[in-house]
Amino acid sequence: MSTRERKGMMRDDALKGMVVIITGGGTGLGLAMARYCLQLGASVCITSRKLDVLTTTAAELEQETGGAVLPLACDVRKYEDVEAMRDAVLARFGKVDALVNNAAGNFISPTERLSSNAFKTIIDIVLMGTVNCTLALGKHWIAKGESDKAILNITTTYAWTGSGYVVPSACAKAGVLALTRSLASEWGRKGIRTNAVAPGPFPTKGAWSRLVPGELMERFDMAQRVPLGRVGEHQELADLVAYLISPYSAYVNGEVVTIDGGEWLKGAGQFNMLDMVEPGMWDEIERMVRSTKGS
Repeated sequence: MSTRERKGMMRDDALKGMVVIITGGGTGLGLAMARYCLQLGASVCITSRKLDVLTTTAAELEQETGGAVLPLACDVRKYEDVEAMRDAVLARFGKVDALVNNAAGNFISPTERLSSNAFKTIIDIVLMGTVNCTLALGKHWIAKGESDKAILNITTTYAWTGSGYVVPSACAKAGVLALTRSLASEWGRKGIRTNAVAPGPFPTKGAWSRLVPGELMERFDMAQRVPLGRVGEHQELADLVAYLISPYSAYVNGEVVTIDGGEWLKGAGQFNMLDMVEPGMWDEIERMVRSTKGS
């Protein structure tokens, strides 16, 4: 069944009246999540650093679904940006019911080739971006005494297995995993549920080609590592995300749900197969990655 043929699993009004913030919501998996939330009756704020992309996406989504979309430029690494984004959503919709921390950054490289700044860049986006958004919304909800709220973090299976060649991402995602479980215990009594999803390979046109550029996409076919023999479809992930922020999962708290076709069970460390790359190839890989950053 193709992505276009696959229908969502939730009832049409599952998120009716809810307001959802999705970081990294203008493209790729974030876009798929936003589209499905709108189809289920939610109003959605999509954020990233590129307002032009967000504005175009918002217009397309509103025309397609008839829902309300608020596009806001926000650098999740900057807490003041996150607070301003939160306040703009409150001004527009009057409330926020769910936060999906989807914004991320990653690149492949032998760790000894990385600078300290390279580590900091990924950790600032993935871990501190998640922390900043979580704090901004959590503080607001707690101060107002609001409950029945949901935070959903996007992590990865190598957050607990580790993986070579994506070490900054593995470190940051492990932090997100700890944050998820810790806040589920601390904030659960305040009516705030915190869960996470750990996707396996869900290729997106832009991000995936930058991560695994050129002929590497074919040489290291991710589907070969998945027992089901295929990569994930965006609607499958959108289904899970929608369920975990919906009232139907009201008793799910502190859970990390893996959706990877059994990949991590077959071989821990999603990028460990890069051991096959010969030392001299890394310069060429770096060149290809740099050349695709603007695409």
